[in-house]
Amino acid sequence: MKRIACIFCVLVMSAAALPAQESAQADGIPKAEDAGRFGKSRLTLGGYGEATAQRMFYSDNVYRYTYPESNKNATHGRFDLPHAVIYMAYDFGKGWKFSTEIEFEHGGTGGAYEIENEETGEYEIETEKGGEVALEQFWIEKTFSGKANIRMGHIIVPIGLTNQYHLPNEFFSVLRPEEESAILPCTWHQTGISFWGKTPAWRYEAQFIAGLDAERFNNANWIQGGAISPYEFEIANAYAGVLRVDNYSVAGLRMGLSGYYGLSAVNSLKWERYDNQNLKGTVGIGAFDAVYNNHHVIARTNVLYGHLVNSYAISMINKKLPSASPSPRTNVASDVLSWYVEAGYDVLSLFPQNKNREDKLYVYGHYGFYDSMYKTAEGISPKGWSNKTIISGGINYYPMNEIVVKAEYSFRKFDAPFNNEPTLSLGIAYSGLFIR
Repeated sequence: MKRIACIFCVLVMSAAALPAQESAQADGIPKAEDAGRFGKSRLTLGGYGEATAQRMFYSDNVYRYTYPESNKNATHGRFDLPHAVIYMAYDFGKGWKFSTEIEFEHGGTGGAYEIENEETGEYEIETEKGGEVALEQFWIEKTFSGKANIRMGHIIVPIGLTNQYHLPNEFFSVLRPEEESAILPCTWHQTGISFWGKTPAWRYEAQFIAGLDAERFNNANWIQGGAISPYEFEIANAYAGVLRVDNYSVAGLRMGLSGYYGLSAVNSLKWERYDNQNLKGTVGIGAFDAVYNNHHVIARTNVLYGHLVNSYAISMINKKLPSASPSPRTNVASDVLSWYVEAGYDVLSLFPQNKNREDKLYVYGHYGFYDSMYKTAEGISPKGWSNKTIISGGINYYPMNEIVVKAEYSFRKFDAPFNNEPTLSLGIAYSGLFIR
């Protein structure tokens, strides 16, 4: 871990010593597919990162939904580094490219050996820092033409809006939109093969990846944990397919459809427990998203519906797994629903003296809903707290394209008898290229 941290520091300091570069896109660093296509350098180096401060005006007690009456009028706060990412790509030539992203979530992680004087001088290993270090992307790609490319390795699964557009200057909220990130893996990345291409008006992508692990599903986050393997390998007893199509025909507007279909029941180390009952655990997800960015207005929407076959049988098996297993061991819903809309206006555009300046100040509003137990199989009671309405608003200030300062007040609304959950959040983030 110390070596990784040293490498990370060297890369950051090296990049900071370089002259500032103008962002290749108004809304963030180039997509991975554009690696090596900017300037004369074959090497592309960049990244993004976020620092946040939050004050939550509600209890963080794990039993706050079980005993809502006794958990009123509490507050708590958090400082965090949700994501710090180093992005690197290299163009080998002849249509071959390589790209990788190393992500430090919540400041990374760390441990150290110590001698415990209070326990007769025994060696102990102490966890000194929470968080996670993840290889979010690692792939090699062959380009045949702009309309035909094949990518092999660890890739982003582009289901929904945030998975495809997850940079901190591609959403208004301080943290990634909860309506998606609470029920889907976000950012969703798995090892597989992708075939994609684009024209001026269209972009398509089809993927072949491993299925999700049903043992990791739960009531609060549906399939979210199913893409994250707790083992040294990704289980691939069953497979899944992904398809995404985007259209750019209208100036300033991008509309996308994405879908996922795959088996999950036998995709765990204890697969025999599912196979003995002939369970498939088919997961189907469909999503529509759109972004409008023109006339000083940015508006976004995402609508997502998901269905899980054999949810009752999977729930019963998971709840009986031993406590040492990585399973949350809860019920899981048969269907989930998620949607949101948000829109912001650059108020600095109203002032003539700001016409040729780079800085922008978006004032925005956000409204959404999600339910991780929207429908449940017979015999499984839905959880009232799984039904959430999200109302938020705030500002995004861009002193330049690569940097954004955010302030947000959000309100997570529940049905009675649960307590509503307001939050005040501040954040600063960057997203850009240092070498291209």
